Amino acid sequence: MPLALLALAIGAFGIGTTEFVIMGLLPEVAGDYGVSIPTAGYLVTGYALGVMFGAPLMTVLGTKVSRKRMLMLLMGLFIVGNLLSALAPAFSVMLIGRIVASLAHGAFFGIGSVVAADLVAPDKKAGAIAMMFTGLTVANVVGVPLGTLVGQSVGWRVTFAVVAALGVVGLAGIARLVPDMPKAEGVRLRHELAAFKNVQVLLAMAMTVLGFGGVFAAITYIAPMMTHVAGFADGSVTWLLVLFGLGMVGGNLVGGKFADRALMPMLYVSLGALAVVLALFTFTAHDKLLSAISIALIGALGFATVPPLQKRVLDQAHGAPTLASAVNIGAFNLGNALSAWLGGLVIAAGLGYTAPNWVGAALAAGALALALLSAALERRTGEPSTVVTGGTPAEHRAAVHH
Repeated sequence: MPLALLALAIGAFGIGTTEFVIMGLLPEVAGDYGVSIPTAGYLVTGYALGVMFGAPLMTVLGTKVSRKRMLMLLMGLFIVGNLLSALAPAFSVMLIGRIVASLAHGAFFGIGSVVAADLVAPDKKAGAIAMMFTGLTVANVVGVPLGTLVGQSVGWRVTFAVVAALGVVGLAGIARLVPDMPKAEGVRLRHELAAFKNVQVLLAMAMTVLGFGGVFAAITYIAPMMTHVAGFADGSVTWLLVLFGLGMVGGNLVGGKFADRALMPMLYVSLGALAVVLALFTFTAHDKLLSAISIALIGALGFATVPPLQKRVLDQAHGAPTLASAVNIGAFNLGNALSAWLGGLVIAAGLGYTAPNWVGAALAAGALALALLSAALERRTGEPSTVVTGGTPAEHRAAVHH
């Protein structure tokens, strides 16, 4: 794998830390600002919505600059947003800081996925994408637990200041290691938009929304669930997040490996198993050992879907993949926002801290149904539903035979 993938992984590490560390710090942030846990959950929802809308916006704005330069600009925006969160005097200001940071997220992973895939041979594209996302998953093993520990020990503001420093490291890595790659010739915004006429692209994005939404329905409220239901001490949340992160790392790498061999079967297995584990988590959350195992499995199964879903979008939008790739990252976070909101609703309705697990199971089951529908439609046409737009005639012929 090219060394440039390390630079992308470094940036992904910083972004992953700021995205997930808020889960372990919701009680501290809520207490500091005097708001309820469901209200503090808006920091998750707001970030996710910022990714969803920021992904296409920032990608379109970046069409006039090289991909490397755009990645550097996005990391700069990420740094500013986290500094604002660290210094926020009121909850509303912190929410704004989270949204500012989130604007970099979708476009970074969307553009980064295209860059990663272009750096390797066709039969290694999912593996390269998984390598970049390894930074995101490792953040949950190292960055998030340490950030949670720091936040609980010396204050959550310090955590976000450290995250901003991680952004500086990521920016330096991209400047040093990522090569200047020429933009695709003949591909314009209208070509990128044409990908959304493909029903298979839309189905893949819908799978992303529901499948990854299932993960966040449970994980958003993991801190109160584990302390109030399973009986863990507040400090144990850090190590539970390590288990979730370890599961993410393993699932991401396995998903990348098998997506290059059997993409749709990989989705069937991971989504179906995720729905089952989330449903069972409603009951296993009452036992410390079983809840710990469930958390690791949710991380593994949830992130096993990431490389195949991202690769499927790139395959179906071949020839003009940048915007579709970024929008699919937004789709992951639309799922996050939807599930965090639904999870807050069922908790506020008095159904208990385990109720979001049922929401997650239903969302994952819906994603599995869409995967089966997508495959059935593809079998009916008898050929891949690849969109070929822009590019040279040679690129068109290559896409047809992809």
